[in-house]
Amino acid sequence: MRAAVYHDRGDVRIEDVTPPRPGPGDLLIEVRSVGICGTDSHEYASGPHMFPVQTRHPVSGHLGPMIPGHEFAGVVAQLGPGVSDFAEGELVVSGAGISCGTCVQCQRMRTNLCEHYSTVGLQRDGALAEYVVAPAATCLPVAPYGLTADAAALAQPMSIAVHAMRRGRLSADDEAVIIGTGGIGAFLTYAVASVTDRLAVIDLDDARLKIADGLGATHVLRTGDATEARDSITAWGMNPTVVYEVSGTTGGLKSAVEILPRGGRLVLVGLQGVPVEWDVRTLSLIEHEIIGTNAHVCALDMPTALELLAARRDPWSDIAPVALSLDRLVPDGLQPLAERRTTRIKTLVDPRAEQTRATRMVST
Repeated sequence: MRAAVYHDRGDVRIEDVTPPRPGPGDLLIEVRSVGICGTDSHEYASGPHMFPVQTRHPVSGHLGPMIPGHEFAGVVAQLGPGVSDFAEGELVVSGAGISCGTCVQCQRMRTNLCEHYSTVGLQRDGALAEYVVAPAATCLPVAPYGLTADAAALAQPMSIAVHAMRRGRLSADDEAVIIGTGGIGAFLTYAVASVTDRLAVIDLDDARLKIADGLGATHVLRTGDATEARDSITAWGMNPTVVYEVSGTTGGLKSAVEILPRGGRLVLVGLQGVPVEWDVRTLSLIEHEIIGTNAHVCALDMPTALELLAARRDPWSDIAPVALSLDRLVPDGLQPLAERRTTRIKTLVDPRAEQTRATRMVST
């Protein structure tokens, strides 16, 4: 089978490799659509960081060149021993994260914090290939939601957004602000707008703000200035109780802190690239809550993500307009994403396509 194989920084090759075989509890999935994200481009541009190419991963055991791809949907090609809840030919989506099910965090239903966590496409071979093996426990059937494979491939990043939204304990009574509407930020906009009708979105890109408006934002603002952001929020008559910082930039974080009122909750979705100074004395005096969020809890967040994807009246082609062929993965996918010049919020890949195609977001 053909696959994209990561060998080292800047070295992803399209190769013929031996198809995988499902083990006990696994599904062999014929990949129909797979997304790439900032993690993939970061590994390509400056890694390996997470990919166990040079050091064996203690959980997955993988060492050496690896196939990326952790956001995927496909058709079940074969059931591994002991699997009975799926059928061959069934369209499924995978959450990719593999938890042990027995540690303290798993028992608390916080499987994303599992002490023995690994991820398909990050610590073991993933879905940028014609076939991938994934534990059946990480997969859900797509048919009940009426989604296409391309739309279902958006479920993993949407589930991360759902998890982040829930970490902020958002309710219909809350007013929210989202700073940054890239990949996760766009999905978070839709997830937050499904709960509250008071949502402001801030970004530096007019095109992304236009999409955020279509995803349910009640106010949008193009600025990178913390004072302008605060003054605009005030002028709109908003008193936000939850601020989601998704940009991962120091400017975005400064704006988030400036906007956050007394007693507010700040959810850190974007990862800061450098350490930052923090006035923790003020944090205590005005009772700010600082909340981290990471990945998703598949059993809780993925079903909601699929429901949200299915609920949108407009197709998701504004978020992911094309699916690349494997041959275009690097020049049209990883490189533009790493260099921050991509115009797509989400880039999908069809490992079986001979050339780049338009995405299919509506079932026929």
